[in-house]
Amino acid sequence: MGPLQRSVYWKLCLLFYFTAFMFFLDVFTVNSAACVEPLQREDYNFTQNSSESTRSLQLLRDSSGDNDTETVNNEVCMEMELYAYGQTMYMSGLLVGSVIGGAISDRYGKRLLLVVSAALQALTALCSAFLPFASIHLAARCIAGITCSGINISSFSLGVEWSLPRYRTWPPALLSFSFSLGMMSLAAVAYLCPSWAPLHLILAIPQLVCLPLYLSLPESPRWLYLKGRVDVLEEYGNRSSQDKHTLEQLIHTMGNEAQRSSAKHSSQHQNCDLQHFKSPIIILRLSIMSYIGLASALTYYGICFNVGNFGVDVYLAQFFSGLSETPSLLMPFLLAHFGRRPFCILSLLTSGSACLLSLLISKFCNVPVLVMSLALVGKLCIQTTVCVSLLYGIELFPTVIRQKCVGLVNLWYRVGCILNAVVASHGGIPLVAMMCYGSGPILGTGLCLLLPETSGQPLPDTVPDCHAQQGQPISHCCLSLKQQHQHPSSRASQSSQLGPGSVPLCLTHEV
Repeated sequence: MGPLQRSVYWKLCLLFYFTAFMFFLDVFTVNSAACVEPLQREDYNFTQNSSESTRSLQLLRDSSGDNDTETVNNEVCMEMELYAYGQTMYMSGLLVGSVIGGAISDRYGKRLLLVVSAALQALTALCSAFLPFASIHLAARCIAGITCSGINISSFSLGVEWSLPRYRTWPPALLSFSFSLGMMSLAAVAYLCPSWAPLHLILAIPQLVCLPLYLSLPESPRWLYLKGRVDVLEEYGNRSSQDKHTLEQLIHTMGNEAQRSSAKHSSQHQNCDLQHFKSPIIILRLSIMSYIGLASALTYYGICFNVGNFGVDVYLAQFFSGLSETPSLLMPFLLAHFGRRPFCILSLLTSGSACLLSLLISKFCNVPVLVMSLALVGKLCIQTTVCVSLLYGIELFPTVIRQKCVGLVNLWYRVGCILNAVVASHGGIPLVAMMCYGSGPILGTGLCLLLPETSGQPLPDTVPDCHAQQGQPISHCCLSLKQQHQHPSSRASQSSQLGPGSVPLCLTHEV
């Protein structure tokens, strides 16, 4: 791995670290409710009452003790009924961004999408800081959701496309780990800066300061190759001998991929995509992966955005919520020894069981720390399921319709995000919702048994390839995976020769 690849990794990780701040902002604002006219010289501070899990707007007198009144220009009106829908608007923005982000990155490049999204995300925080009105805040949250989706699309793709085949499981793990660190840091930031304007400012300033770093990121090598901008690729390769060697391997892989894709297209251009979607095996796989995406979104975000409702201090809950996701860094090692399907089955079953146990304990024992601990275990398992399903989905669908299938799965994932935000828009976790968080993943465990194991197998290019994949015994897949793990150099060489038939070159445009 050359210096250029390492710089791509740590810059993307830095971006994901700060993105977590804006992502979980609603944890500390969703229950803020009051309507006051600040005619006195006072500061406004949102604090959390951990015993009642309710927000109150506290008036902190100026340290000078001056009680003189002064005229202000605007009335600060915090209406719970409107501010509570900030999470819903954010999730709606994620859905919109996932629809348009792929087209934008294809046309203008992933680097441009990433830089613009980071800048707009910082500006939305500034708008909320200086214009604390419900309508502006909700609009800013929607735009922030769109930008977060753009960051996801470009970051995962850039990380994977700048990685050699044997390193391509690391970008999702590293970015997820950085995101969890951001979740933990947000708890400290919110605790130290509980006031509305300072909190939003401290979220916006780091992104603005780091914009020059994001501008120094290289463009996607795959996008440059497809656009014929070989001169830019040569410039990247001239930075060091390691970068040149890595880039040559990436270009060789992309060249073989282009030849295979061209051959497939010339022989099957008559076929309509609709015919592929009529295949029973495609319908089955699409239905199962869509359900897993929907159930994963409900469980993950249902717990993430309600950590303050488990009877524990919201700041501690947010910190441990991020801490619970740090073991996801071990995911590449686990995937190197276990297949996709066993890993998904185990993580879904553990997640559902932990959520149901937390529900039972909350009803009969009422031990808040134990309830939250079990819920966070369930969140960790469902988060690993989401990361693995990104790769699993790419390996399940044929090349001719892969982008469309992964896009449909992502659509259901975003629908789950919005449904969860609507169900728990005013804080608190309804009983029915908590039952869904537990039973949804358990049902997904049974559905995963209908999917094939894809580890160590080439990506399917056609529907008949999917049928051959379905009939592959899992023992053969595990043996192939073990052999690849023992001989990583041969696996990289084989991947370079096979192109899309061995490893996914990117995580597509839908993350």
